[in-house]
Amino acid sequence: MPHSPPPFSNTPYVGRFAPSPTGALHFGSLVAAVGSFLDARAHQGRWLLRIEDVDAPRTVPGAAEGIIATLERFGFEWDGEIVWQSARTATYAAALETLKAAGHAYPCTCTRRELADQPLARDGSRRYPGTCRDGLPPGREGRAWRVRAEGVIRFDDAVQGTQQIDLAADAGDYVIRRADGLFAYQLAVVVDDAEAGVTHVVRGADLLDSTARQIHLLGLLGQTVPAYAHLPLATNAAGEKLSKQTLARAIDEHPPATALLAALRFLGQNPPAALAAAPLAEIWQWARAHWSIAAVPRRRQAEAPGFH
Repeated sequence: MPHSPPPFSNTPYVGRFAPSPTGALHFGSLVAAVGSFLDARAHQGRWLLRIEDVDAPRTVPGAAEGIIATLERFGFEWDGEIVWQSARTATYAAALETLKAAGHAYPCTCTRRELADQPLARDGSRRYPGTCRDGLPPGREGRAWRVRAEGVIRFDDAVQGTQQIDLAADAGDYVIRRADGLFAYQLAVVVDDAEAGVTHVVRGADLLDSTARQIHLLGLLGQTVPAYAHLPLATNAAGEKLSKQTLARAIDEHPPATALLAALRFLGQNPPAALAAAPLAEIWQWARAHWSIAAVPRRRQAEAPGFH
C-alpha cells in the first residue's frame, strides 16, 4: 500500500499561510493563520505568506491587499517576499508538461453537465468515471487536463490522525488544468509548496480531503511530501464553514486581542484569563511560548460562537 514518505528530516521547518483573496479574512482564516504561524515559530522555523489568486474569476479586487493589512494589524510577521500565484503560471505550465511527458496527464473533453450524475467524492466534486482516460471520443477536443489517479494514499495527520484514501475509488482522475485554461488548485499548491521547500502544512480541515491528491502529485513530480496537520474547521450555528458564501463576518470587525484569544481557545491552547486585559504583543508572547499541536481538538469542525 503506497504511503506518504516520511516528512523532511534534519531540515529546518518551513511553514506557510496561503489565503485566497475571495473576500476579507474571517475567524476561520484567523484560526488557520494562528495555527500555522505558531507551529512554525515553536520549531524556530520560517513562516511564508502566499496569496492564492490563481482562480482569477473568484478573486475580489482589493481583497489581497486587505488580507495583508489585516495580518499586519493582528501582529503576524512572515519571512521573505509574499508569493502571488497569479505571477507563477509559467511554473505551473512547466509542471504540467512534465506530467504529460511522463504519461501521467491526459486531455479530457467532459463537461460538468456530462458528469452531473456521477457519485460525489469526499470533497464534494463529482467522481470521474474515466471517460477520456484511453483517448478522446471521436469528434471531440480536449478541454481540461487530468491526472491518472491510482493507488491508496495513507498519511498520518498531526491533528486528524491516520488517513487512508483510495484515489481511484474516491475521486477518480482529477483536473490539474481547467477547461477555461486556468491551473487547478491541486497543481498550483503542490508546485508552490515544493519550490518553497515547505516541510509542514498546517491548515483547515476543509482541505483534508484534498491532501491525498496533493501527496499523489508530489510523488509524480519527484518531490518530498511535507508533514500535515489539519485544524478543526470553524463553522456557524448551522454547521456551515465560515466563508464569504455563508456571510461570515470579517475578522477586522473584532479587536485583534479579543479575536486572537478566541482563536487560541478554539485551538485548545487555553490562554489564562489574565490575558483578557493584556496587550496584543503579550498575548503573542504567551502563545509562542505555550503552543502545543497536541492540544488541538481532534475533530473536523466546531462552532465559533460570536464570530459568525
